[in-house]
Amino acid sequence: MNIQRCKWANSSELMKQYHDEIWGVPVHNDQELFEMLILEGKSCGLSWELIWKRRKGIKLAFDGLNPEILVTYDDQKFNELMKNPLVIKHRLKIEAVVQNAKAYLKLNKSIGSFSDFLWSYTSFKTIKNDGKQHITKNHISDKLSKDLKKLGFKFVGSTIIYSFMQAVGMINDHEIDCSKR
Repeated sequence: MNIQRCKWANSSELMKQYHDEIWGVPVHNDQELFEMLILEGKSCGLSWELIWKRRKGIKLAFDGLNPEILVTYDDQKFNELMKNPLVIKHRLKIEAVVQNAKAYLKLNKSIGSFSDFLWSYTSFKTIKNDGKQHITKNHISDKLSKDLKKLGFKFVGSTIIYSFMQAVGMINDHEIDCSKR
């Protein structure tokens, strides 16, 4: 079977698999959404392929990206992470993981569901773009980014949030000739 993919996905076997199995598939699980938000934040200034290659190692180093554990991290744990070969050694990004866990838990406690909070920005539907334009942000990612920042989240600029929304299926940006469209 010949699968027609978005052009970016043909860069490697890993990206083909990511495109075919994950990118653009709607996610409603709070923990999976949190994980993807953390990974997207780590990609700031780096390639997504690098982050995706290191995903398992990042999850291992950060206790499965479990927010309940992440909020307990102290200076000793930060120092361990800065020496860990599985981790991208950027102190602000490491600190952001803990800060985002705190903001995530606070948000879930106040409204009950990270998924409902996020998906409310798209009226609980996937936005299907025309597949012709390659944009990196829009009015929804601008608003969601601003609101997440107000709630205490870090590394959630509009471009990161737009990429996150594509990854978790809130926005369908598969190219017009892609089989996944």
